[in-house]
Amino acid sequence: MILADTPIWIEMFRRGGFKAELDTLIANDQLCTHPYVVAELACGYLPDRQKTLSLLDNLIALRVVRPVDVRVMIEARGLASKGIGLTDAHLIASCLATPGTRIWTIDAALGRVTESLGIRVSAP
Repeated sequence: MILADTPIWIEMFRRGGFKAELDTLIANDQLCTHPYVVAELACGYLPDRQKTLSLLDNLIALRVVRPVDVRVMIEARGLASKGIGLTDAHLIASCLATPGTRIWTIDAALGRVTESLGIRVSAP
């Protein structure tokens, strides 16, 4: 499974970037989401808002890892001061808790961290 992070979706909604890749992943049942990504997207402009949110809600959703476990992961994996925030840490924890799941990101800091953890996909 591949988890597209928020900037991938924003690029698709704003400029149509990554649309073909996202469509292919969806058609092949390879795309998943995370409740925090959907919530971040819901904070901004979405085309055909209700339909878009409904479609996002219908994707396979990774489970949210308990905050205490995310904090333990940050310490255990040395992720402090790496330029990622809480949402990124949650995405990483959810991917690590779901073997075979990788993150697709265009965010530089998240990309470096996920690459070091072996859970980054540059482009599907």
